[in-house]
Amino acid sequence: MNPRLDPRRWLRYLLAPLDGPLTLLLLILVGYATVVMVSASPERLGMLALNTGVAFVVMWVAARTPPSRMMSAALPLYVVGVLLLIAVALFGDVSKGARRWLNIGVTRIQPSELLKIAVPLTLAWYFQSREGMLRAKDFFIAAGLLLLPVALIAKQPDLGTAILVAAAGFYVLFFAGLAWRLILPVALVGIVGIGAIVAMGDTICQPGVEWPGLREYQKHRVCTLLDPTSDPLGKGFHIIQSTIAIGSGGVFGKGWGRGTQTHLDFLPERHTDFIFAVLTEEFGLAGALFLVVVYILLILRGLFIAAGAPTLFSRLLAGALTLILFTYAFVNMGMVSGILPVVGVPLPFVSYGGTALVTLCLGVGMLMSIQRHRRRVGT
Repeated sequence: MNPRLDPRRWLRYLLAPLDGPLTLLLLILVGYATVVMVSASPERLGMLALNTGVAFVVMWVAARTPPSRMMSAALPLYVVGVLLLIAVALFGDVSKGARRWLNIGVTRIQPSELLKIAVPLTLAWYFQSREGMLRAKDFFIAAGLLLLPVALIAKQPDLGTAILVAAAGFYVLFFAGLAWRLILPVALVGIVGIGAIVAMGDTICQPGVEWPGLREYQKHRVCTLLDPTSDPLGKGFHIIQSTIAIGSGGVFGKGWGRGTQTHLDFLPERHTDFIFAVLTEEFGLAGALFLVVVYILLILRGLFIAAGAPTLFSRLLAGALTLILFTYAFVNMGMVSGILPVVGVPLPFVSYGGTALVTLCLGVGMLMSIQRHRRRVGT
């Protein structure tokens, strides 16, 4: 047989760049997502399969791309991403009161998704270039590189994506050695601010009271989080119905396909942002804990790869990409459970949506590339 036609050779070629534990955990999540989607929105299975196929191809290509090439592409990606965000602010399409999309003729793109990868990539490149020479001013420069796209995304407005981009950049700063004396005051101000909002909610949520820096609908989201019954048929409807679905699932759930909140159309966005409520209603606490365990194993594997990465760039990038998965999961579960405002963050690898899935799989592919490069360096 011609060696080029040997199926075992092709199989080895396809599997070579993939990390076994990460691939297995991803397959478990995608399989779980498919089971839930069959119940929540079976008409979307075709597009789910297509999105998953595209995302896995992107992951495989990223896994074959050496970290050195990623580093050389960091700054160009960042510049292109920021220019596209500026173009969105000037010429973007407006949908539901937000200007987030850019029409390029054949299709519409959402440039903010690019920054979820470009920002940690660029910050990791910057700290790599300053390795051994880091000064306090370098952290201020890096913070400026982070705040520029975050401000442009928040202005669209897209608070959910802005939070994710800000978190990805912060993780790079933290792993690069950001001093605790700079972190703790900000954390303390945040804790005091949240406490004040909770304590004074009845007063500051009154009509006509403006919150500096926030739009009216963002204020409304926070206020309905504090008291969903204040607008039970409006902004509070999502939180009320999702918490009912989660609580009614009990320990083992109502059974696959038997979720009443889901199938009587009480649960909004059940295939995207609120799919965790569908899962918990039908599979109960046991199903939710299984998902959490898979996420924990995925994060631990990512941190293991980051700890063993051979360069500062790889360590910072791997650490940030891993913790952004945690941020996705934590924010989504928190908002569906009623402990965080609804900000439109999908449940990683489970929620329906092609763009988020491709972005997440691109990040996982980068982790695989870093692990593969570490093996080669060790050899």
